[in-house]
Amino acid sequence: MRKSKVEAAETRRRIIEVAAREFRLKGIHATGLTDVMAQAGLTQGGFYRHFESKDQLVAEACAEATRDVVGALETAASQSDGKEGFKAIVEAYVSAAHRDTAAGGCPLAALGSELARADEQTRAAASQTFNELVDVLAKRAGRRQQEAARSDAVFALAAMVGAVTLSRIIGDPGTSLAVLQDVKQHLGAM
Repeated sequence: MRKSKVEAAETRRRIIEVAAREFRLKGIHATGLTDVMAQAGLTQGGFYRHFESKDQLVAEACAEATRDVVGALETAASQSDGKEGFKAIVEAYVSAAHRDTAAGGCPLAALGSELARADEQTRAAASQTFNELVDVLAKRAGRRQQEAARSDAVFALAAMVGAVTLSRIIGDPGTSLAVLQDVKQHLGAM
């Protein structure tokens, strides 16, 4: 029996959510379609009813992950006032909690090197992620001129992504935490 359009849309949404989590957790290349479909409670055979390719799924999973991260950062900022919103975003992003939960974190920090080598559609999704996160930061950068606020936001985001990425790489827990603390301290001085 054929699924209704609503059921098919729900299945597709579930596949994207699972893929967003699995790609951030294991990496794009280490996560096979069989893994994603099994985690979604489906067989691999149904994949191509929903997507043309794994690349399409990666791009859509990146967009899904971005919505989650932007939502979480907006929430953190909304609980603060003015420039404190910028600091709240930095605190939420550059944290041990973010470092330790790659599956629910930022796709740029989790997949950066793989996204750099991805197809054009996926890199476009990653670029959109970058722009959305810069916009979230720039709104709260505390600068009157939009160009200066954007410049601060680009710098901050590069430092934030780098800090989380490096803190995940570094095996020594003390050094890993020090990277996060040092970057937060420098960004807090902006």
